[in-house]
Amino acid sequence: MMKSLTQKTRRGFTLIELLVVIAIIGILSAVVLASLNTARSKGNDAAIKSDLSTVATQAALYYDNNGNSYGAANTGVGASCTAASTLFADPTIANAIAGADNDNGPTKSVLCSSTSSGFMAAAQLMTTNDYWCVDST
Repeated sequence: MMKSLTQKTRRGFTLIELLVVIAIIGILSAVVLASLNTARSKGNDAAIKSDLSTVATQAALYYDNNGNSYGAANTGVGASCTAASTLFADPTIANAIAGADNDNGPTKSVLCSSTSSGFMAAAQLMTTNDYWCVDST
């Protein structure tokens, strides 16, 4: 039995259907990529806060182990925070400062300051222009 011209079987998708599917996939992938960038920035902010929490904890130990002193006075930005004879020269604190400096990107900074009786460390967050700060108080 032969089929007439009006009874043709449909074997594939039309061009319009394929273009609609491709457009939907493109829109969904754009939404996912935007969400990933936001999540990455928030993850970096959490890492910065964790690194500075490590600085605060280690600074308390440094203070107790060094005759209730944070060492010589120092004020710096980024790598210059790790001056000798200061609390920031402690390897654990230096690693935490370097980690925070790495996590907040090349255009944002980590600030530090210490005297024999107090210290402060602050890092600029990725999602805002605000700083996260820890200190001796």
